[in-house]
Amino acid sequence: MASDGFFPIPDSIDLAHEAGARAVIQPGGSIRDEEVIKRALKLGMVMALTSTRHFRH
Repeated sequence: MASDGFFPIPDSIDLAHEAGARAVIQPGGSIRDEEVIKRALKLGMVMALTSTRHFRH
């Protein structure tokens, strides 16, 4: 799964896992990144943080 926005809480990771996602790529930047990363690891998912957003507001 790929997102141009960060994941502020781990419930999105739970939903992605339930839908069959095995890897997530996202820019990171949430104050709760550590919590989200820990949830992905607990579920056996790969998470890549790019530190870059492509969409500009």
